[in-house]
Amino acid sequence: MVAVIGGGPAGLMAADAAIAAGASVVVLDAMASAGRKFLLAGKGGLNLTHAEAPAAFMTRYGDAQARLAPLLAAFDAQAVREFATGLGIDTFVGSSDRVFPRDMKAAPLLRRWLHRLRGQGVEFRMRHRWDGWAQDGALRFETAAGEVRCRPGSTVLALGGASWPKLGSDGAWTSLLAARQVAIAPLKPANCGFDVAWSTHLAERHAGAPVRPVGASCIDAQGRVVARLGEFVVTAGGVEGSLIYALSAPLRDAIDAHGAATLTLDLLPDHPAARVARALAQPRGKRSVAEWLKRALGLVGVKAALLREALGRAGFDDVERVAQCIKACPLRLDAARPVSEAISTAGGVRFDMLDDDLMLRALPGVFCAGEMLDWEAPTGGYLLTGAFSSGYRAGHAAAAWAQAAATQTHAAAT
Repeated sequence: MVAVIGGGPAGLMAADAAIAAGASVVVLDAMASAGRKFLLAGKGGLNLTHAEAPAAFMTRYGDAQARLAPLLAAFDAQAVREFATGLGIDTFVGSSDRVFPRDMKAAPLLRRWLHRLRGQGVEFRMRHRWDGWAQDGALRFETAAGEVRCRPGSTVLALGGASWPKLGSDGAWTSLLAARQVAIAPLKPANCGFDVAWSTHLAERHAGAPVRPVGASCIDAQGRVVARLGEFVVTAGGVEGSLIYALSAPLRDAIDAHGAATLTLDLLPDHPAARVARALAQPRGKRSVAEWLKRALGLVGVKAALLREALGRAGFDDVERVAQCIKACPLRLDAARPVSEAISTAGGVRFDMLDDDLMLRALPGVFCAGEMLDWEAPTGGYLLTGAFSSGYRAGHAAAAWAQAAATQTHAAAT
């Protein structure tokens, strides 16, 4: 028997792979139902994967891409789409190459997936919180009826990171594995917002305002410029949104290293610098600064407020500085938002603790999958694809291990 601990995307895919490989499977989860964070991820439209070319796709996994490459080769973006089709869920490629279910919803896919798994014989034991191992090696679980124990042939841990702990991923597993000499990279927020010390005026007038379109760039740990185009939202205490999430890793690492990070904004990405300079070279006359920027460049609202925030009132007297700041507006970020608020988690079980099948070298027969591994990726379907592919590998390997263990036990008995 394979015990899969965690009923999120990675755990369910591990169960799917293990049952297909001929193993008996039980899924155990601390929550009352499976896939809670999966449902949250699909609240605004379930982004399953991404249709960009494989070479570009792999770069989204940063430092972990070499370890994830063989997993993604075995279960790639096309495999994710075929998996959905197998559940009767048609998918389509959006304008940004993101892949969605035809109806955009997560619930129908999850419902059909769980129905199929149960029909194939997968057993689900909910409200079972994993509490490590007993002295005899049995898995221990806290339940409303007291402690229960389980002795599977192999185990897949798919316990998530530490983001959205109310949905089940609270990172409590780190101490259980650390006690077994499993090295774990610290869990940090990924795809997260950041704190900014706004002026009272900007915070009160523009909290909740979307900034679009806008370019954004920062410097990563290797000194390279990382740039993206998109949109974000100003909050009362900082910034969040898809453009910020896309740059969250280098921004977070810069804050860890230096205490703050600088995000550089191009407030008018469709306007070349020369065009901005020519427009602002026209006489301002008696017009206010706000009217001048509006008439010359259509720069109004929150974008104009960001410009004023960076330059200060006196800075508007220098036309050249205004022109430069429109194309390179510096924004100081003071801290990443807490990991509990993040979309996903960086850090986790280090890959050098695992073999190629994602089995813990220190714990033979115990495999790891999903967000609890030391990797991160931006939103856009990369997170789910990484979770699916690691669950697929761990599930297949766990099934083979359990079957080999059962064969050995039978041989010993006869």
